[in-house]
Amino acid sequence: MEKRNPESLEVGQHAAYDAGKGEILPNGGDGAPKRRPIHNLRWWIGGLLFASTVINYIDRQTLSALAPFLKKEYNWTNEDYAMIVIAFRVAYAIGQTALGRMVDRIGTRLGLTITVAWYSVIAMLTSLAGGLRSFAFFRFLLGLGESPNWPAATKAVSEWFPKRERGWAVALFDSGSSIGAAIAPALVIGLYTQFGDWRPAFLLTGTLGFAWIFAWRMMYYSPEDHPRISDEERNMILADRQDSLNENPHEAKNTERTTLSELLRLPQTWGVIIARAFTDPIWFFIADWFMIYLVSKGFSPESKRTFFWIPFVAADLGNFAGGGFSSWLIKRGWPVGKARKAVVVFGALGMTMLIPTLFTSSLFAIAGLFAISTFAYATFSTMALVLPSDLYNSKSVATVSGLSGTAAGILTIASTFLVGWVSDRYSFEPILIAASIIPVVGAVLVLLLVRNSDVSGKGVVRTI
Repeated sequence: MEKRNPESLEVGQHAAYDAGKGEILPNGGDGAPKRRPIHNLRWWIGGLLFASTVINYIDRQTLSALAPFLKKEYNWTNEDYAMIVIAFRVAYAIGQTALGRMVDRIGTRLGLTITVAWYSVIAMLTSLAGGLRSFAFFRFLLGLGESPNWPAATKAVSEWFPKRERGWAVALFDSGSSIGAAIAPALVIGLYTQFGDWRPAFLLTGTLGFAWIFAWRMMYYSPEDHPRISDEERNMILADRQDSLNENPHEAKNTERTTLSELLRLPQTWGVIIARAFTDPIWFFIADWFMIYLVSKGFSPESKRTFFWIPFVAADLGNFAGGGFSSWLIKRGWPVGKARKAVVVFGALGMTMLIPTLFTSSLFAIAGLFAISTFAYATFSTMALVLPSDLYNSKSVATVSGLSGTAAGILTIASTFLVGWVSDRYSFEPILIAASIIPVVGAVLVLLLVRNSDVSGKGVVRTI
């Protein structure tokens, strides 16, 4: 039988470890015979991560889709709406680090179960809101519940996928954000039209998470213990882990959790933080304000509904383009770091296509230019999300991902306030110019910070 470290197991799986022999029982320790293996099980896991992100975004974008109707019903200004969005962002920023750390401690399976159950309940309770303060309260709770999704999904990718496939795997789960954002307007506005009220939209979309939890609990275990994994796939995953240990021999000796202060002293950590902090605010500007921006350009709700989905589908394609291209470069012999950074540069340059939207009044052209920008953003974002699993061991992946998410959340909060303030007093033009320039600055800083240094390969951060 195969020798393994019990520390590599998910919480709740230690019963499968035979301390006397240092072995993992082939049946996962529950006494039941191993069932027929599922072919390419890791991609089924990836599919579940994708589904969780779709549901996460449908619940999140319900408010954005209903924003024009709610603004009219409650007489909200753009600043009022911005304050509701900020309530979500504050909780989301806090939760990224705090709950990302929790996921590293309790494991991916339990961590995602708790978070999806939490935000599904809160999404349904939002139907009880009756004004600005109550909407802000429920959005704060929703942001707290949704915040661990990306750290946990990144951790799952590091546990289940070899390095050469992580770009694809991150692209798969992250594409759920654009799919969810594209589905939400049609679904939510359809429910609003059907019932003549906004409350059923929150109630019905909130139920989706409970079906997902059932599938997740049935399907997700660590590769060491999964009763449906083939020997070939398990050996491939474990061999890739061993290759990482061979490249970074000090990592195996480092059995202690790396502290936050140790992580923050590393330039690579700041590179990961900047990669998200300088791009996520642009994505959330588009996700939260695109419909309102189109209204400001003089388009009707009916016409913008037709074109609203285009930038989000483009982002979905960008996820796979960025992840796939970087994986292709790695297979051709490029170092992991060089492959990831090549995509970062492409993504930053592509996001400058927001500027030409200032010079056209064509709805088709605006949607197309936003689509190019969201495609480029998604290539950059996929690299920002995969870098923690490239650079850090499993004990720190969700923590670093959470740190980057918190930083991104803080800047998104500031930018959301500024978008509301600037758009009410001036226009969206300064916002679009800033949204084009900031990612380029971020890309330059990533190139400078995410590199091998004198601490690489010594147990905390890997050589890439």
